[in-house]
Amino acid sequence: MNDRIRSKSHLSGNRRHRGLFASLALFALLASPAAWASGLDSLEQFIKTTRSGKADFTQVVTTPGKNGQLSRSKTQQGSFEFQRPGKFRFIYRQPFEQTIVADGQTLWLYDADLNQVTTRKQEQALGSTPAAIVASASDLKALEKSFTLINEPDQDGLQWLLATPKTPDTQIQSVRVGFKPTAGSAMLSILEIIDSFGQRSVLNFTNVQNNAVLPAQTFEFRPPAGADVIRE
Repeated sequence: MNDRIRSKSHLSGNRRHRGLFASLALFALLASPAAWASGLDSLEQFIKTTRSGKADFTQVVTTPGKNGQLSRSKTQQGSFEFQRPGKFRFIYRQPFEQTIVADGQTLWLYDADLNQVTTRKQEQALGSTPAAIVASASDLKALEKSFTLINEPDQDGLQWLLATPKTPDTQIQSVRVGFKPTAGSAMLSILEIIDSFGQRSVLNFTNVQNNAVLPAQTFEFRPPAGADVIRE
């Protein structure tokens, strides 16, 4: 493999990665196996019972306008899988191809257009985000050490939960989670993320499968031959 190692200074031009890393927040909240009275109840049951999952998603990212300019939005589509503790794979297929893999030790981001791989230690990259905490927390009380969790009123047929990080330097301002009640279950329908730059990401989930059986190689990643590899 002819990987070329570059320094962290080369990352400044890859602004679109920022939105992708922000979109990792609460990635594992695919669905809850029972219909609960509130978003908090659904989250608690999810932590206890859901060990893996997969889904398709559509993500709309809205960047606020500056200097009187209008806000801009872009739509992305893809799929993802996850497995506790701390493994997941995001695949963005449209409008450009990108892959994000967390193998439990390393976070890999591959940009097919640039033929470039960015790597970071997973603990450093995700330690202060909801994704890492939800994947490793044993119960709701563990989450409440790092996040303020509040039930929000039902809206549009969904049960809502608001998670606000208690650490001020996190990349995430807040996350809203919308659960859809169904017969004998509750399923994550919408995930809304506001990052520290005021960028809003809304993910709508479809074809959700809880506790899906996933091959071990799902969470393995090898940089393609000839790709630039940037290590942070």
